[in-house]
Amino acid sequence: MKMRTILTLAVSHLLFLGVGFAVGIYVLPILTAPPAPDQAIVERATKMGEFVGTFSRDRKDSDAFHWGEGEFAIDADTVSFYGRLAPGPDYKLYLSPEYLETEEEFNRLKNSMVQVGDIKTFDNFIVSLGEGVDPSRYKAVIVWCESFGQYITSGTYEARKE
Repeated sequence: MKMRTILTLAVSHLLFLGVGFAVGIYVLPILTAPPAPDQAIVERATKMGEFVGTFSRDRKDSDAFHWGEGEFAIDADTVSFYGRLAPGPDYKLYLSPEYLETEEEFNRLKNSMVQVGDIKTFDNFIVSLGEGVDPSRYKAVIVWCESFGQYITSGTYEARKE
């Protein structure tokens, strides 16, 4: 075989290997995700939370692969979300004392945040707050991809108005 043919085959195989790897990273979390919580349970939890807020696709660092949209609510024990997140690996939920929309802001404020827990589903979720977490001490909820250091979405919250 000619050197040009070998080089062309090597480059094409490496390209497809890279594409396959990227597709695998995107698809694997979808395939391995547990079933989302029942829609009625999440709707009820979202309507009963002490604090409420929204995630939107129009955040500065959100893009076609990193976004969230829907409503979330926080009560004494849980953060519940009724909506959709872009699928991805290793999502973590944080409470932040300041609102943010970028990876740079997240990294700057990370030491002042509390990591609430793991997000395992992409259509609705309920995450336990854990002992000693007081949501009234924070202003925003952040979804962050820990493995890739990627901002997904965020939203401020306020006390529910009766």
